[in-house]
Amino acid sequence: MISDQISLDLLRLYVAVCRQGSLSRVAAQAGRAQSAVSMQIRRLEDMLGRRLFQRTGRGVVTTADGELFLGYAVRMLALGDEAAARFSLAGLSGAVRVGLAEELSTSTLPSALGRLRRAFPDLALDVTVEHSVALGRTWDDGDLDLMIAPTSVVAGDALFTWNVELLWVGAADRVPDPRQPLDLAAFGATCPWRRRMVEALAAGGRAYRIVLTSQSLTALQAGIECGLGIGLLPRDAIRPGTMRVLRPDAGLPAVLAVQYGLYARDRRGRVVDAAIAVLRDGLPAAD
Repeated sequence: MISDQISLDLLRLYVAVCRQGSLSRVAAQAGRAQSAVSMQIRRLEDMLGRRLFQRTGRGVVTTADGELFLGYAVRMLALGDEAAARFSLAGLSGAVRVGLAEELSTSTLPSALGRLRRAFPDLALDVTVEHSVALGRTWDDGDLDLMIAPTSVVAGDALFTWNVELLWVGAADRVPDPRQPLDLAAFGATCPWRRRMVEALAAGGRAYRIVLTSQSLTALQAGIECGLGIGLLPRDAIRPGTMRVLRPDAGLPAVLAVQYGLYARDRRGRVVDAAIAVLRDGLPAAD
């Protein structure tokens, strides 16, 4: 049976390649040769009898079969993590206050919070979703036990950090005219994504105008989908069919990135440590 041959380590490798979009990046983070990672992916494709990735100039993207299998892989890993957490810390109870940056609210992190809930049903989980700067103030006020936010809004050191790659995205049926100012859909002025956006455009001498400002990621997605403006989004926030990643030849700067971190209080108990362990598995590969 195929299921007897697919290990959890192979599934984790596959999910990492899907999220990073690069065999070389995953190999470097894992301390392995790229050829070894490529061989593992080919082995998985041979077992399934399907092509899972398509090579591009910037790395790899999942095929339709690859996207389908990704859903199964994430669910299988989540179930394994849930079982391990449930039996290693059975009966764990208490309260954990978690802050999550609004701009990451539709990515893989909410699924990690869901695993935390399933692993510890007696846990009193209090999740606050807020834009980055306000979330940083809430952290400074001592109202959170854990926080996932840009490193630029916090003075302290994070337990883990990783880069969120931001792509230029527009409506699927529209291409910006390089002779005209860019219409932009962006978060508020204090958001690190917006800062990176306007700095990159200014450095490249590209004229622009902000046509939509919102602290809601779903509002930005809607504005981009309907062609109101282009914006910066991480890959897992791009809606297939209604959005398209814009190429550099559209007169746009290169792909940008913002560093995020998982923060925790210095003094914490078993409940918070258990939450950190579950959340850590849901994060992209750390720097």
